Amino acid sequence: MNSQDVLIVGLGNPGAEYADTRHNIGFHVVDALVEQLGDGAGAFKEKWNGLYFSTTYSGVKVHFLKPLTFMNRSGQSVSQVCTFYKIVPENIIAIHDDLDMAPGRVKLVKGGGAGGHNGIKSIVSLVGSNDFYRLKIGIGRPGQGEVHRDFPVEKYVLSSFSAEELELISSRYRQIGEGVKYLLADDIARSKGVLNSLK
Repeated sequence: MNSQDVLIVGLGNPGAEYADTRHNIGFHVVDALVEQLGDGAGAFKEKWNGLYFSTTYSGVKVHFLKPLTFMNRSGQSVSQVCTFYKIVPENIIAIHDDLDMAPGRVKLVKGGGAGGHNGIKSIVSLVGSNDFYRLKIGIGRPGQGEVHRDFPVEKYVLSSFSAEELELISSRYRQIGEGVKYLLADDIARSKGVLNSLK
């Protein structure tokens, strides 16, 4: 990744009513990364049907995006940025929630299926490839922890984290930033070593 533009996109839904929901963890992680990679100077602008910011880190032009198209149409915003800046799929890092991992667990993968995530499905459809990185952030699922198994998934993803879950996730932002920096430097093994150790 150290010779081309990179897009880091956090997935979520726009609007105050969704801001603190589990489904919006991608937005929060992008905010944290902008603080770390952008020297705290992250002033997002409304552009490309999203909130957009760019910086240069270690010689790499890094574009940050929080689509405002709602989760199911995330690919609309992503494809516009990729087309304009000629960003190839393998230089996309999509950050999103994952129901099948415990809250706060982190996992970096490349390619593979969408795992039922509509935001990822939209990106694959409109970018025309699934060959991009996904930084998955666990949010748990009904039936785990104190959440009753009959709690509807569609309502669960739009619910808020508990104070303990939020504290755990927030405490991992610094290491997530370290892992992403290694990824930008093309040190994939070290990046996965840092990110995938957050269980």
